[in-house]
Amino acid sequence: MEKNMNYQQKLDSILDKISDENRRPKLLLHACCAPCSSYVLEYLTNYFDITVFYYNPNISPEEEYKKRVEEINRFINLVHSGRVKLMEGEYHPQDFYETVRGLEHKKEGSERCYRCYQLRLQEAARAAREGLFDYFTTTLSISPYKNAKWLNEIGMALAEEYGVPYLVSDFKKKNGYKRSIELSAEYGLYRQDYCGCIFSKKEREENQR
Repeated sequence: MEKNMNYQQKLDSILDKISDENRRPKLLLHACCAPCSSYVLEYLTNYFDITVFYYNPNISPEEEYKKRVEEINRFINLVHSGRVKLMEGEYHPQDFYETVRGLEHKKEGSERCYRCYQLRLQEAARAAREGLFDYFTTTLSISPYKNAKWLNEIGMALAEEYGVPYLVSDFKKKNGYKRSIELSAEYGLYRQDYCGCIFSKKEREENQR
């Protein structure tokens, strides 16, 4: 990967090329929740035929997991019915706990998060290869709490391993995060107050005391 890559400029270049070629590639979009998906779908449905891939074994408890997947399904049916598909991965929280074993007490944004990114993006890459998608990417970079450099490095490495191009991105650019908040308000989307795992939930609760 190029040093100091401007992910938004790179994405703009890819989208311009797609537009010039007058085609609509298939994109597998890993997503963590409806709010983060809202702007990304608004943005990328202009260029791709999108399947949202909801794979998040990190989310705890299971009730929270179900609430988020139900909300993203509701949002897709409400706003993108017939144009965007939803594919749900398997929910095995133990896969997450094994992945971050030994890092449970690290802060959010630490190596624990890096390994979580790897877990979810690797499954997205595998699903993209099996589904013969032209690209895969994730909504995670829209969050100001997520490390876009890590996400793109992981995605590009997996692209080499699985043979499916990774769509580099930093969706918080161009006021993407702000727009996601606006869309969440417009459609009454459920916005959780922690990333998803039990460790981030505990950290958020401690910070609120």
